[in-house]
Amino acid sequence: MIVQIRSKDITLTDEKKAHIEQGVEKFKKFSLDITRVNCMLSPEKGGVLVEFEIHVAHAAPIIISEHHQDLDAAIDVAIDRANKALRRLHDKVTDHKGPSIKDLEPIDV
Repeated sequence: MIVQIRSKDITLTDEKKAHIEQGVEKFKKFSLDITRVNCMLSPEKGGVLVEFEIHVAHAAPIIISEHHQDLDAAIDVAIDRANKALRRLHDKVTDHKGPSIKDLEPIDV
């Protein structure tokens, strides 16, 4: 998994980078083939915009955008939303539902 962190007009400390990378490491628990994660941080009117672009093999990219006044809060909310989206994709890929009763064939006893 390739992780790119870009910031536009924001000075990004090592602690913030580590915070983002730690959140991205949590994406591995879903056992999806994540090829690349792009994180873009940019200032917006009245706050900060955090955008995650997550590329998963054999699926459309997942794009999460979060606008907040505080950078840490924006990062945390964006990571939570990305986890939720990846969990939904994982559940969709690994179908936990068994066959329905209508699909079962009757057995003669």
